[in-house]
Amino acid sequence: MLDQTTPKGRILAGALTCASARSWADVTLLDIAEAAGLSLADLRAEVSSKTDIVAELLRAVDGEVLRRAPKRTEGQEPRDRLFDIVMTRFDVLGPHRAALRSIYRSGPADFALAGPYLSSQHWMLQAAGIGTEGPTGALRLAGLGLTYASVFRVWLEDDDPGLARTMAALDRRLRRGERAIGGLEQLGSAMWRFGEALREAARTARSGPARPQAPPSTDIGAV
Repeated sequence: MLDQTTPKGRILAGALTCASARSWADVTLLDIAEAAGLSLADLRAEVSSKTDIVAELLRAVDGEVLRRAPKRTEGQEPRDRLFDIVMTRFDVLGPHRAALRSIYRSGPADFALAGPYLSSQHWMLQAAGIGTEGPTGALRLAGLGLTYASVFRVWLEDDDPGLARTMAALDRRLRRGERAIGGLEQLGSAMWRFGEALREAARTARSGPARPQAPPSTDIGAV
C-alpha cells in the first residue's frame, strides 16, 4: 500500500510506526520525519500537519482498496458487493490496526478530514456499482459514512482472525441502511408527486376558467 521509494510513502510509513509505538497525540512531525529518514524540511515539502498525513493515508488506502476489489459478479446484490468492498478495506488496514487504534483514540477527528473521509465512502460505493450523484447519492454517502464509522470501532477491537464480530456488525448495519434509504427514496418520490400536484393546481388557478372552444369547422377544405 505504501510506496516507500517516495518521500510521501516513507512519511506515511513513519507516521504509522510512531502511532503504533505511542499515543498519536504525543507524536510530533519531527518524530515522523526522523522515523521516515527525512529532514523536517523534506517532510514539509510533502505535508503540512498530522491531519494532512491522515488525509494522505486515507487516499492511499482508497487506492489499495480499489486495486484489491473483487470483480463484480453477475446477479450480485449491490449490498453484498458493498459488504465485500468494506471488508477489503479492513483487510488493507489489518497490518496497521495498532497505529489506527492510537490515531482513533487520540481525540475527535479534525473537521478537515471530513472531505477525504467522504471521498473514501464515495469510492467504496462506486466500487460496489452504487451511484453517489444527486439527493439519493448524498443520502447513500451519509449513510455509509455513519455505517463505516460504527463498524470501524468494532473492527478496532475485533481480535478474531475471521473478524466475525466485524462482519456481523457490517451486515446488520448495511441491511438497516438499505431499508432506511429505501424508505427515504419512497418518501422523496411521494413528496415530489405532491409538489407537482400543487404546482399544477397553482398554474390552473392563475390561468382562470377554461375558455370555451370554437366548434370544429365543417369546411371540408380545412386542413
